[in-house]
Amino acid sequence: MVNDPIGDLLIQIKNASMAGKQGISVPYSRLKHAVADVLSQEGYVGRVAKAGEAVKSSLTVEITYQDGAPAITDVKRVSKPGLRQYVKSQKIPTVLGGMGVAILSTPQGIMTGKDAKKRRLGGELLCTIW
Repeated sequence: MVNDPIGDLLIQIKNASMAGKQGISVPYSRLKHAVADVLSQEGYVGRVAKAGEAVKSSLTVEITYQDGAPAITDVKRVSKPGLRQYVKSQKIPTVLGGMGVAILSTPQGIMTGKDAKKRRLGGELLCTIW
């Protein structure tokens, strides 16, 4: 049983990209789907799709490569189940001087740090990716 489904999703994506895989399939949840959609919009992964029905549904994520190298260099899970990290809109970090992305869970849904700053929203800082 996985205690940290978001951390598990992120590490599976990173490991699959380092191993040269084309995609991964993980058990489905709306939170995982929302995080994968943000990664897809930012260009870190390709197509994201739900497969199956009801209890046996899964989330399929296509891995993206740029000139043969993985689009994802590294992932850092910031807020963990044992210690949640919340930030105000003014304190949202920039990742590698703007080269990476911070992903937040806000009252208006899962979004990047840049979008949250524009909307002046704070929330739980899920992870940083570059």
